[in-house]
Amino acid sequence: MASYNLEFRASVAHDLRLIPKQDVGRILKQIELLTENPRPVGCEKLSSQVRYRIRQGNYRIICEIQDNILRVIAVKIGHRGDVDRST
Repeated sequence: MASYNLEFRASVAHDLRLIPKQDVGRILKQIELLTENPRPVGCEKLSSQVRYRIRQGNYRIICEIQDNILRVIAVKIGHRGDVDRST
């Protein structure tokens, strides 16, 4: 299986600043794993969108997966209660 390229939206840097450092490390590891398996177990497609939601502890990673050009784009990261309301 080919490896996907990983990109971040500019807003993700701001999202990560609001999260405790010990959780940021785990979130970034999870995002890095998406390059090999963009739809891990527990990944859910958001209804009526081309985005997916991945849970990492109490946080959610919202990403777009573009299979035709092998790209994963991290769109938003946040606490699961906040991200679920905004998407």
